[in-house]
Amino acid sequence: MLTRLPSTRLAFAAGVSLSLLVIACAQSKVPPTDAPTATTPSTPTATAPAPASPPVAALNQGKVVEGRVDPSSYQPKDDGSQIDVRKVFEELGPVATEWYQHVLTLSNPFFEGRLPASRGSIIAGEYIEFYFKQSGLEPAFPPPTDTKGLDPTIVAASSEGAIQPPTSPSPHPEWTHWRQPFDVAGGGAKVLSASASWSANEKPAQELKVRSDFAALGNSGSGKITAPLAFAGYAIDEGRDGYSSFGEQMEDFTGRIVLFFRYEPLDEDGRSRWADRRFSPYAAVAPKMESLIGRKPAAIVMVNPPGARDGRRQLENSESSRFGARLDVPVIQISTEEAEQIVQAADPQGRSLLELRKLCDEGSLKPMMLRDDVTLTIDTQMSDGVIHTDNIGGVLRGKGALAEQWVIIGAHYDHVGFGDYGADPSNRGKLHPGADDNASGTAAMLCAAKALADRYRSEDAPADLRSVLFMAFSAEEVGLDGSAHWTRNPTLRNEQVQAMINLDMVGRMRGDELAVGGTGSAKDFMAFLNPVFVESGLTIRADPSGRGPSDHASFYRAGIPVLFLFTGTHDDYHKPSDRGYTVNPRGAARVVALTESLALGLASRNEKLEFQSTDNVATGGRRSGARVRLGVMPGYGDAGGEGVRVDGVSADTAAADAGIQEGDVLVGWNGTQLAGPAEMMERLREHKPGDEVKITLKRGDATMDVQVTLRAAKSE
Repeated sequence: MLTRLPSTRLAFAAGVSLSLLVIACAQSKVPPTDAPTATTPSTPTATAPAPASPPVAALNQGKVVEGRVDPSSYQPKDDGSQIDVRKVFEELGPVATEWYQHVLTLSNPFFEGRLPASRGSIIAGEYIEFYFKQSGLEPAFPPPTDTKGLDPTIVAASSEGAIQPPTSPSPHPEWTHWRQPFDVAGGGAKVLSASASWSANEKPAQELKVRSDFAALGNSGSGKITAPLAFAGYAIDEGRDGYSSFGEQMEDFTGRIVLFFRYEPLDEDGRSRWADRRFSPYAAVAPKMESLIGRKPAAIVMVNPPGARDGRRQLENSESSRFGARLDVPVIQISTEEAEQIVQAADPQGRSLLELRKLCDEGSLKPMMLRDDVTLTIDTQMSDGVIHTDNIGGVLRGKGALAEQWVIIGAHYDHVGFGDYGADPSNRGKLHPGADDNASGTAAMLCAAKALADRYRSEDAPADLRSVLFMAFSAEEVGLDGSAHWTRNPTLRNEQVQAMINLDMVGRMRGDELAVGGTGSAKDFMAFLNPVFVESGLTIRADPSGRGPSDHASFYRAGIPVLFLFTGTHDDYHKPSDRGYTVNPRGAARVVALTESLALGLASRNEKLEFQSTDNVATGGRRSGARVRLGVMPGYGDAGGEGVRVDGVSADTAAADAGIQEGDVLVGWNGTQLAGPAEMMERLREHKPGDEVKITLKRGDATMDVQVTLRAAKSE
């Protein structure tokens, strides 16, 4: 989003950082030795941790004092050796303390990384609702109906998601619910049950174990099938230099379960013949699935080729393997070891997987039918793949002449769970706590709700105040779905909304500096904002663009002025290390204070802001931490199985220069397969301004290469 900033962790008042680190570790039940180490240059380090089992001689000798202890008067003398936790938090202040409590709670492993629709996400929603009630807010939504709980006289959204006013005035619905439910399509099917076994010569079936021997893949259909096998090599329709896994005639796999190799032809060392690094775009699984399903298989089985040096060793799971559209037949992956036994038994010549692989590497083996007396049984039962989740909303009622106008303050409360999407593939299966992203924004919203509620009810509050709608959005990480759902199905008319303030990643303030996006999204916006920014005492990086990779972009697209508060990226972004002990409560308290000032100013000014487009203004990309930027807004939901779906292209960027368009899917980088957004960020970090890269992309049914000259992440 912005140029890379030093990744300092704890900007506390002098003398309290180590104390707070210790208590933070204790509260989150993470031992201090799990904290980032000195290998991260900007991480503050104390003395080296003590050995796990120090020698007995190094310990002080204990004492035993016998005698009666009176609990009412027993009070040992303070020898100054303990951490004065009370003093730490008293110095930080009540807002920083409360904010920190929220962050530690929401990023606790108990919340499971807050993946939408997960148990942890549901509990996080209950937590937010509880604190909305504590602040005296009212529910923000009408009862759910067939139209997703919305007032049909208010809802009229265009295909672009803009909010349209109704043809006639409508009274407010009776808002009695804290949740606005919505469904996220393409969330990926879940495995309800799966089993597999194989049999040779009608002998008793050999059962395969789920997770160790096989796994149902995310694009699998439901069904049970017992059938003999066919083998389709790498299942590549057309590769380099005329390579094809198939024959001149269209194969018909009717009644057969087709087994194919992942990746692409390998050399003697097990490395790709078509890419200098890892694999080329020809290794993508989704096109292979498309080729196979057109040949009418009864089921599809993927196996990692033996000896592949750069390939994944472990099995995929339903979350990490959404390889293209959902198919109507069972689709599983079998381990290389189990596939070896099955293929040797089924191949008429008894060849090994490695022998078959080498023939496929040379392109000399076409699809073949294996022995009829060796059968595989697959039974997969999958969910519908739809995620059911909620936005959480609370209302602070305004008063006077402005009460029916609104300010919206939002933050997303979801994160990436165990890293099955939107995270580095090497961290899949690991809990991603999401302390800064975005427990920090949710916590700041809760603190702002409390502060504003107290201010609204005070005797010196202005007589005329706009109402405030606080919303915690779900499914931001899969494509801004929660905020997009509200803007397409609003509970307010567009003309009622003054502005939207978005809090996303506000937990790592460094150098008292803060980025605020959207400062050009209303006419003369800076005339109002400048005095507020100056009074804050912070260094504000005022970015005029209303677009960006967070929920404010949904409101900007709907024609609402926006502000996006953001303390910057860091090396823990979308990683398991984004934990509660890495945040800065003192800085967050300043973000809350600024949010309160902005909201009060927007709520009390008589003039209505007039939206203006900033589409001709270049905007930042996702928070990559790279020296260069591409200029695309990556979609973190499904991208057809592999690659990076482009949800937007910023003006005056490398991507715009190269002609990359919204809706494209980036599948290759310098001839190497591009697996997803996390890998794209990794590639960007390897480059410097001026480097040229060849990006392979899919646009509709066409595949093309574009040359891109990368620009600096920030103009000097």
